[in-house]
Amino acid sequence: MAVWAKAEAWLAGPWLALHRARPLSTRAALAPKAVLPFEAIPQCPGNKWMRVLQLWREQGFENIHLDMHQIFQELGPIFRFDVGGRHMVLVMLPEDVERLQKVEGLHPQRMFLEPWLAYRQLHGLKCGVFLLNGPAWRLDRLQLNPGVLSLQAMQKFTPLVDGVARDFSQALRERVMQNARGSLTLDVKPSIFRYTIEASNLVLFGERLGLLAHQPNPESLDFIHALEIMFKSTVQLMFMPRSLSRWTSTGTWREHFEAWDCIFQYANKAIQRLYQELTLGHPWHYSGVVAELLTHANMTVDAIKANSIDLTAGSVDTTAYPLLMTLFELARNPGVQQALRQESLAAAARISENPQRAITELPLLRAALKETLRLYPVGIFLDRHVSSDLVLQNYHIPAGTLVKVLLYSLGRNPAVFARPERYHPQRWLDNQGSGTRFPHLAFGFGVRQCLGRRLAQVEMLLLLHHVLKNFLVETLVQEDIKMIYRFILTPSTLPLLTFRAIN
Repeated sequence: MAVWAKAEAWLAGPWLALHRARPLSTRAALAPKAVLPFEAIPQCPGNKWMRVLQLWREQGFENIHLDMHQIFQELGPIFRFDVGGRHMVLVMLPEDVERLQKVEGLHPQRMFLEPWLAYRQLHGLKCGVFLLNGPAWRLDRLQLNPGVLSLQAMQKFTPLVDGVARDFSQALRERVMQNARGSLTLDVKPSIFRYTIEASNLVLFGERLGLLAHQPNPESLDFIHALEIMFKSTVQLMFMPRSLSRWTSTGTWREHFEAWDCIFQYANKAIQRLYQELTLGHPWHYSGVVAELLTHANMTVDAIKANSIDLTAGSVDTTAYPLLMTLFELARNPGVQQALRQESLAAAARISENPQRAITELPLLRAALKETLRLYPVGIFLDRHVSSDLVLQNYHIPAGTLVKVLLYSLGRNPAVFARPERYHPQRWLDNQGSGTRFPHLAFGFGVRQCLGRRLAQVEMLLLLHHVLKNFLVETLVQEDIKMIYRFILTPSTLPLLTFRAIN
């Protein structure tokens, strides 16, 4: 762990359980044709500093998606929201996302995450693309895209992921067959997290950790715990001015910095091992994303480390939770599960020959993942500091305004998705209930879409493919799962799932 005394000195220098919106007697009236000024945008009720106080007292903002969804229902598809020193506009319609993308320039500006920046500033560390804006962001992103996001990169790392997914399925089958009934009921969350760490570590650093065959080592358990603490504390700190939170939330800052210490140590050890191997001789085979970046030498070592940290931190939870929610939805929708199983079995031989064919051979399974991310978006917000004036919902939005798109509300809007509460992957194939080309935004939009999008898709697609070929997945729970916001949307609890072997 980094020396906490240094962080304490920084903190010693001289909120957001949302205030529930009061019910309105009428819905917002239709806007006239003339463009209205920014000040005319409906404003979320409540005092912005009371929201800061409530965030601090309640230690988080777990119901932000539900609160914001309710405000949209009361105020209409656009409103202003202030909390502490932050001012923002929230929207939830696809046409507004399209307008935001049209005004993007070469350097789309995202909101800075103050808690993440604070750690890096304290330790003099370079930022990766997730925290960069402007020309520095563009330079790093253009150098990273070929090795991480391109189709050529996906061709290289897909066989690695497929091997881990097969090992997961085999290990689970061995556990299932130890039971005379050929079934196993368990909390599958720990196993899914081990899979995502194993697959992501192999793709990024070219190293297997052995998490599927043995009990996880303490470093991996510490890493998972550190991610959970980091995400949770991010929400507790991100909306409060740093000058205030350094006094009121010293304990939360301590937890946040210690979590990042663990994450950085985990990734740095992997990078150091890989760098030592490369210095002994260039490997003749593909050894992962970081090895490619180091070999090509287009980026500095510090820049590679910074972006490796971002990819490492973002590659576990953001893949594990959609997998868990997909398994749950398939367990309580056996008809959908059976259709997916038939698709996987029909394509099994071709995918075995070339794992990358899963992308084209499993359209319904890809649609199921889109459907999961529609209902349970991991990152519920997409944000931009708009670079030029524009009009959203007939209101003038001046340049520099922070605009946030709430994916949770977009995905549950009956005007965009017919019967939005229904888990219906087929809608993504026949386009029913979705009359826009911007409905699937789980990985962002434009040139700032998620850098790890293809890796996440491959990890989810191949694991589900191998599980569906070998198991029936069942659950006794039919009720919806409560979701909570901890910078990413996570289930508060997960029901037990039963895996029944298919002969």
